[in-house]
Amino acid sequence: MIEPTSGKIMFDGVDLIGLKRKELRKLRPRMQMIFQDPESSLNPMMKIGESIAEPFRLGLRGKICTHEIKCQIKDLIEIVGLNPEHVNRYPYQLSGGQNQRVVLARILAINPEFIVADEPTAALDVSVQAQILRLIMNLKKDFGLTMLFISHDLEVVRHMSDRIAVMEMGRIVAVDSVKRDDGNRSV
Repeated sequence: MIEPTSGKIMFDGVDLIGLKRKELRKLRPRMQMIFQDPESSLNPMMKIGESIAEPFRLGLRGKICTHEIKCQIKDLIEIVGLNPEHVNRYPYQLSGGQNQRVVLARILAINPEFIVADEPTAALDVSVQAQILRLIMNLKKDFGLTMLFISHDLEVVRHMSDRIAVMEMGRIVAVDSVKRDDGNRSV
């Protein structure tokens, strides 16, 4: 969104800064974002099922038939812990935690390799935060996802991360692996 003044943004050995728009568009489905406010990430005019189906309709997962899309949506809704009736509701009819689950289902529909999670629980109350963080950890493990988790809450970062980078004024000033409760360091 902001033109970099220096440095590189590397993904799978490719510097994203130097790519032309068409080349970047090909890589985008492999990289997805989870934003702070889940409701603003969803189109308020689209029902939840339509929102999750959009990546399939855009061909981001190849061409599949309508029946297969419905089956995929059903599976994704179940994976993220929503009820089947949620597909016929609009974002404003769901809680923040439910909308964040919809965002996660939509991301999984794209089948990314890398997710940037920008304070994904900041807009949620504390009890729901723990549920969503647990879900993200499970999805990360079950789907083999790589994630950049951004937060100001160091306890959450320690819980969610294998490695931590501390930034100051837009620069990384420290990087370390996370020491787990069992005394082992995770890299």
